[in-house]
Amino acid sequence: MKVFCGIDWAEDHHDVALVDADGALVAKRRIDDSADGFAELLAMLADAGDTATDLIPVAIETPRGLLVAGLRQTGRRVYSINPMAVARYRERHSVSRKKSDHVDAMTLANILRTDAHAHRPLPADSELVQAIAVLSRATQDAIWRRSRATQELRAVLREYYPRFLAAFAKGGATNLASAEARVVLALAPTPAAAAKVTKARIAAALRRAGRQRGIDALAAQVLEDLRKPQLRQPRVVEEAFGRQALALLATLNAECASADHLTEATTTAFQQHPHYAIITSFPGLADLSGARVLGEIGDDRARFTDARSLNAYAGSAPVTRASGRSISIPRRTVKNDRLNATGFVWAFASIGRAGAPRDHYHRRRARGDRHAAALRHLFNRFLGQLHHCLETGQTYDPAKAFGPALDPPTGAAT
Repeated sequence: MKVFCGIDWAEDHHDVALVDADGALVAKRRIDDSADGFAELLAMLADAGDTATDLIPVAIETPRGLLVAGLRQTGRRVYSINPMAVARYRERHSVSRKKSDHVDAMTLANILRTDAHAHRPLPADSELVQAIAVLSRATQDAIWRRSRATQELRAVLREYYPRFLAAFAKGGATNLASAEARVVLALAPTPAAAAKVTKARIAAALRRAGRQRGIDALAAQVLEDLRKPQLRQPRVVEEAFGRQALALLATLNAECASADHLTEATTTAFQQHPHYAIITSFPGLADLSGARVLGEIGDDRARFTDARSLNAYAGSAPVTRASGRSISIPRRTVKNDRLNATGFVWAFASIGRAGAPRDHYHRRRARGDRHAAALRHLFNRFLGQLHHCLETGQTYDPAKAFGPALDPPTGAAT
C-alpha cells in the first residue's frame, strides 16, 4: 500500500497525517518536538509500512529545523512545500476558509499523493556543503550587521564629531569598520578628548590595530585632523554623544570580530570541498563569494535538471507572462535572494579587468541594457557555464565560455 505523510509543524508540537493512494486517512497523531516525539513518528511510519527499501515520503512547510534534519538522515524524500501553495491546495476542497493543524497535515499529505511530480524534494547535499551553507549565510548576516552598526555610528558622529569622519576619510568615504579608526575613536571619543590626546598614544593605538608602516606620520596626520576647528555641541551634550558613540563602538567591534571569525571558518570549509578549484576558476569568484555560491546551489547534481532551472532558482533568468495578446518578460522576483545578491557581486567583480566578461557587459550596455540588467545577464551566463563545468568536472575556460575574442564594443574601456 502506497502511503504519504504530511506534517504541520509548530514550535513545541507537530501534527502528522498519513493517507493512502486513494486519499483515505491511515493514521494521525500529534507528537512533541523532542527526541521521544521523533521516535514516535518513526514508529508511526513503520506501522504504516515504512521500510528501508520503500520509505514513506514526507511533506512539510519548512526546509529547516531538527525535525527536518532527522527525517533527511533517514534517507527518505522530504518535500518542503511553500505555505502559500498549501493555502491554495486547501481551497480546492473547501471555500469556507476553515483551518486546523490536522487539516493542514492532511493537505500536505494529499499534495504528495496527487502532485509530487510538481514539487522537488530537498537536495541530498553532502554534510560539508550543508556546513558551508550555514557558515556562508552566517557570514553574510554578520557583514550586514557590521554595515548597519557602521552606519549607526557614522550618523551619531555626524551630530557632534565631523572632524573624526574627515580624519579617516579615503576617497570621500569613511570606513569606520577599519581597526585603525575603531582604536582611535576609543581613545578620543569626543573633540574634548582629542584635544588632550598625544601623538604617542595615537601611534601606540595604531600599532595595536595592526599598523606596521608609516605609523608616526599617520598618527601626526590624524592628530592634526582631529584638532582642526569644528562646530561643537555644549559640553554636557558632547559628553553624552561620546558615551553613545562608545556604546555603538562596542557593538561594531563585536560585529567586526564575528564577521572576521565566520569569514575564516567559511573559507576553510570551502577549501576542503572538491568543487573548490572549479568554482574559484571563474573570474569574479574568490573564496568567500565562491563559498556563498556553493552553499546556495549545493553539490547534489540531480537537484537541477539543466542550467535553465538553476538560472530560474537564482533569479537571473526573466519570467514570461502571457495572456491573450498581452506578453511581458519582467525580471524574476521569486528567487533565492542570497544567491541573487552574490551573483550581482560576482558579475560586478568580473568586469573589473579586461577580458571576455567585461566585453560581454559592454555589448549588453550597447544593446540598451541598464547597468543592473547587463550584470544580471552576465550572471545568468556565468551560472550556465558553472552548471556545465560542475557536471563535466572541468574548470572555467574563457575561450569556451564566450567564444573567440571579438573587437571590443563601442564604449568599452581599454
